[in-house]
Amino acid sequence: MRDLGLEEAIRVAGGVRALTSKIGISQPSISNWSRVPAERVLAVETATGVGRATLRPDLYEEQPDMAGDLEDLDVARAQEYALLSVLLARAPDRALLERLASLRGDPSPLGLAHAALAEAAQRTSAERVEREYFDLFIGLGRGELLPYGSYYLTGFLHERPLARLRAHLEKLAIERTAGQAEPEDHAAILCEIMAGLANQRFGAPADADRELFEQHLKPWIGRFFADLERADAADFYRHVGTLGRVFIEIETEAFALPS
Repeated sequence: MRDLGLEEAIRVAGGVRALTSKIGISQPSISNWSRVPAERVLAVETATGVGRATLRPDLYEEQPDMAGDLEDLDVARAQEYALLSVLLARAPDRALLERLASLRGDPSPLGLAHAALAEAAQRTSAERVEREYFDLFIGLGRGELLPYGSYYLTGFLHERPLARLRAHLEKLAIERTAGQAEPEDHAAILCEIMAGLANQRFGAPADADRELFEQHLKPWIGRFFADLERADAADFYRHVGTLGRVFIEIETEAFALPS
């Protein structure tokens, strides 16, 4: 059963076929919608003139004042990095998928990425996403993607980028976790470290997160997330890729501003 926002968009457009033509997707896709997907809201709004708050009132709420406390912003950044770290370190179990399904979005690109991830969590199961994670990152021999800085920067594992990262972490007194099998240039570990720097858990100097990002994440991790969006094995993780890419773009722009 279609919700009222989707029904209104179809009515204004002149039917399902007319709406598909306006937004450039196949008719069966819209026929299978029960509501406008988060990633299609702006396209449908542009095509029909039906406002985003009508199309998806669950997503489009009043925005918080971004001129608020800088500490609140750093907490939000830390949470974003921590979420990416968890999702890249292992496949989410059923409990995590249920929590992800409750994520709320807003009209920003990052908010829409949250909403799309929530919808993907609702559609999948722990069993399916575990198999997807295996195909993407483990595989028989190797997964479709290798989420390591050394690989993206040199084409090989355990190369000089990893050595430079380890020297940088030693300078910050950030020690390797006991029993950690993955090298420190794994995307999940770098996101975990950035979360700790953003919320000052490590007690590092001011601007330590900017320095680490500029030297060890910016040169490659955006490409990794873009590759994850396009990976053949990605379904749920395609939305993780979008979330990561959008967030890294925001971080890149923010760190480029004068301090």
